[in-house]
Amino acid sequence: MFIRHLSVVDFRSWASAEVAFEPGPMVLVGANGQGKTNLVEAIGYLATLGSYRVPTDAPLVRVGAERAIARAAVISGGRELRLEVEITPGRANRARLNGAPVPRPREILGVLRVVTFAPEDLAVVRGDPGERRRFLDDLLVQRTPRLAGVRADYERVLKQRATLLKSAGAARRTGGSGDLRTLDVWDGHLAAHGAQLLVARLDLVDALRPHVAAAYAQVAPASVPLGLSYVTAMTLPEQRDTSVFEAALLSELARFRTHELERGVNLVGPHRDELALTLGDTPVRGYASHGESWSTAVALRLGGYELLRDDGLEPVLILDDVFAELDTGRRDQLALVAGKAEQAIITAAVASDVPDPLAGGRFDVHDGEVRRVR
Repeated sequence: MFIRHLSVVDFRSWASAEVAFEPGPMVLVGANGQGKTNLVEAIGYLATLGSYRVPTDAPLVRVGAERAIARAAVISGGRELRLEVEITPGRANRARLNGAPVPRPREILGVLRVVTFAPEDLAVVRGDPGERRRFLDDLLVQRTPRLAGVRADYERVLKQRATLLKSAGAARRTGGSGDLRTLDVWDGHLAAHGAQLLVARLDLVDALRPHVAAAYAQVAPASVPLGLSYVTAMTLPEQRDTSVFEAALLSELARFRTHELERGVNLVGPHRDELALTLGDTPVRGYASHGESWSTAVALRLGGYELLRDDGLEPVLILDDVFAELDTGRRDQLALVAGKAEQAIITAAVASDVPDPLAGGRFDVHDGEVRRVR
């Protein structure tokens, strides 16, 4: 899989831009603030319908514009597919596949698969558990696009149920009882969607673990092994079946109902789980050095990349301004992997930041223009 052409309109700093790519390493070089990261962010958005830099869509639209458009021509399995997403803050986004509108934007998920490694990935290692849950769920959707619907439905249930918990809890504190029949219905929805998400995450962690361990050993050969495990407060059933997990979640919801009503929050479900990262027996978060944290971030992304490749899904590899942050050993190991990718799109402030094996096609990004120079 590779991107043949990218175009954006009113996306971030770009009024418009067109870039013709080829397979192999493609390097975008430009000083900070010239917009090179904005271009790869648009690619990532077409693949995931989200930004790896910001949690909402509003910053993606150029100041003064009403909407932004990102388009790409993708070569996959020997045929060309054309993607388009129109981003309109405050309204539902719209998407097209091969020029035809799709009922929902998430219908295009899976057409373009991308693994992005950026400085923001340190937050996956050092940030709160939500960052690591997002890492898992984004990779889940890349592997199995239908899970985007499960993820969206689960988040919708959480919001609806939290509102109901607050109102029912307030009613009980003032002598009323609240309408708990509706809460029973939402419990069923949470357990149904949560069970699917939980089983999928557990399967993903099992599949991802050896790839991440191997990637860490490659970029940090002198270090102790990197481990990852899925941590949840509930006792997991031995049988990894969604119906069994659904029943377990319903039982847990019943057990915590009084506490949830008192606090007005959802206390049960995969939204409270954690991906634990360890170096030997020591947690990475809070204990790892700066270099170990970077190695862990690299290993997570490369592990995800290799997992997708194992699934037969050759993703586009994006390396956004990361080589300047890495020491020589980590740069060289990352370059080895990127050099084998069908397509690697790399951004750098100066060309010398990019290792020589990745000196393929080069574009200068300057003063609102993208110019091919090699």
